[in-house]
Amino acid sequence: MTKLADYQPEHFLLTMKGDIAIVQLNRPDRKNPLTFESYAELRDFFRDLHYADDINAVIFASNGGNFCSGGDVHDIIGPLVGMDMKELLAFTRMTGDLVKAMLNCSTPIISAVDGVAVGAGAIIAMASDMRLATPEAKTAFLFTRVGLAGCDMGACAMLPRLIGQGRAAELLYTGRSMSAEEGLNWGFFNALHSADELDDAAMKLAERVVAGPTFAHGITKTQLNQEWSMSLEQAIESEAQAQALCMQTKDFERAYHAFVAKEKPKFEGN
Repeated sequence: MTKLADYQPEHFLLTMKGDIAIVQLNRPDRKNPLTFESYAELRDFFRDLHYADDINAVIFASNGGNFCSGGDVHDIIGPLVGMDMKELLAFTRMTGDLVKAMLNCSTPIISAVDGVAVGAGAIIAMASDMRLATPEAKTAFLFTRVGLAGCDMGACAMLPRLIGQGRAAELLYTGRSMSAEEGLNWGFFNALHSADELDDAAMKLAERVVAGPTFAHGITKTQLNQEWSMSLEQAIESEAQAQALCMQTKDFERAYHAFVAKEKPKFEGN
């Protein structure tokens, strides 16, 4: 297994609180845009996370009052204009690979969104398992505003599942900002917290997650993602196999003995 707690990234911040990793983009003076390098390093981090046994939850946090302003205009948008089709496809596949790595890492990811979460920043929030925000948060899938399609990094597949087809279509066609209140009412955000409470709320949620059966949580995340493309009959059979696997864990046995003893179970992830 891979140990990631001591990993020192070059293009984003990584802080550990026990088995909870806090990820932040580190360009707060420009509202935390992504670069080619940070895209690739985040992709690799979440890919490696699938094999790590020392991180059981990730908080993708804001920094300096903003979450992420998307691809950097000068470091990404400008160079893209001069690329040929093969180079462009390599880039769009890389950005999509970040989303795939987040979905496939088996680790619950919580986004804590303050300020702007636009473009790829909105996608990162969307690809997380749970999303908290401040009332001031502004989320925009603004690809059409730079002459691109709204179908970027899985948005047309994932956003309708979160907020509904019509609402997703409006945001993807117009590129307008979704307010935090809209995001809460539509099911994009799980809860809203004031700016001075957001980080603590995200940490409390992460602590609640890691206090549970973390191996089983990984199974839950896998099933949530894989069952998108299954029929109901296939999903029920897949869940039967997944649950039988979880019934072989020590955590399941611990929970039984704790219940019999009228105690709270202490899960260890095995």
